[in-house]
Amino acid sequence: MVTAEVGPPKGTDIKEMLHHIEVLKGKIDAANVTDNQSAVMRISSLAVCQIVKENGLEPILQMTCRDRNRIGLQADLLGASVLGIESVLCMTGDHVSAGDHKAAKPVYDIESVQLLQVVDGMNNGKDMSGNDLQGSTNFFQGAVVTPEANPLQPQLIKFGKKVEAGARFFQTQAIYDIDKFKTFMEHARQYSTKVLAGIVVLKSAGMAKFLNNFVPGITVPDELIEELKAAGKEKALETGLNIAARHVKQLHDEKICDGVHIMAIGMEDKVPTIMERAGLL
Repeated sequence: MVTAEVGPPKGTDIKEMLHHIEVLKGKIDAANVTDNQSAVMRISSLAVCQIVKENGLEPILQMTCRDRNRIGLQADLLGASVLGIESVLCMTGDHVSAGDHKAAKPVYDIESVQLLQVVDGMNNGKDMSGNDLQGSTNFFQGAVVTPEANPLQPQLIKFGKKVEAGARFFQTQAIYDIDKFKTFMEHARQYSTKVLAGIVVLKSAGMAKFLNNFVPGITVPDELIEELKAAGKEKALETGLNIAARHVKQLHDEKICDGVHIMAIGMEDKVPTIMERAGLL
């Protein structure tokens, strides 16, 4: 399975977003619609999911606990369900200090494990307080995990809790060390849940160093940084696309996991290129 992302813009001009949807349509299985990604205010994920669906691409509703309390979260879930949105990715969400409204009050009434429990309950006809719903939801709910976290044990514990709470699929934080990811998958295979490996496209050696220095849970190996350096500025992006394709191909050919989640970060039109180079198109 291959998923990618559709990022809602910060404003009402959706021409570029519609172009990305058109490029991805028919090539990937589903597209995550990010929910105020990095705590930056954008068009709501729920609205964009409907646009994605209307334009022939299967949406995955990302939902974070940062901006809404349990009433708002459940209301949006019911809204998504009646609009025919079938998949939801449950996340705690980056703190507002990372975004563009630093004075905003973060909510975090509940966190990702509890949100998974809420979705599971609503699928069984109950709200979070145990009240009966007039019609249940039917979501395929997922969660996130960071396989390259150091130490890894807390992530493994949380992974198990999320499965117990109802997670039926996982999309991972970016992975660059396939051997380390194989070790994580040995643990994940104890459960029946599906795992999609996160692939973030490296645009340059500088970007790789930034990820190593400032993004917890991501480690770009030195040999990949050297490969990007050797390519030079003109060919760095092409090299990054090749690295992504190489990893996707290995994950697929060796059947290491159940699919990939390609995060092109503003270059969604490059996702088909990666898939072609990996032999998936």
